Amino acid sequence: MSGRIRVVVAKPGLDGHDRGAKVVARALRDAGMEVVYTGLHQTPEQVVETALQEDADAVGLSVLSGAHMTLFAKVIELLREKGAEDVVVFGGGIVPEEDLPKLAELGVAKIFTPGATTTEIVDWVRSNVAQAADA
Repeated sequence: MSGRIRVVVAKPGLDGHDRGAKVVARALRDAGMEVVYTGLHQTPEQVVETALQEDADAVGLSVLSGAHMTLFAKVIELLREKGAEDVVVFGGGIVPEEDLPKLAELGVAKIFTPGATTTEIVDWVRSNVAQAADA
């Protein structure tokens, strides 16, 4: 893969808790990735527009509001509509175990639940986003 991995970290929806997203963004940046953090209260449209403008390899969504099914589905739908289905979508937050297979079916590559370490997230992004970018 040429160049650094580019990741957009976003907080879609009305959830106002962004400490975890900021910690992940910093960990990815410290690991040598280019990271754009969109800030709070982004719409799926804004997240996808940022991903396209930044030529992102991946989008990481932080969802604690319970709206994960709707928000992940909309982001993936919009990426596909824009011809950017090669962008790896992953996320973290409060997601019930039973929703994980449904999110995978939608095209979400990975969900990190509470307790995941930043090392685990960085290693996963390096492995999975690099593979996707090389493909």
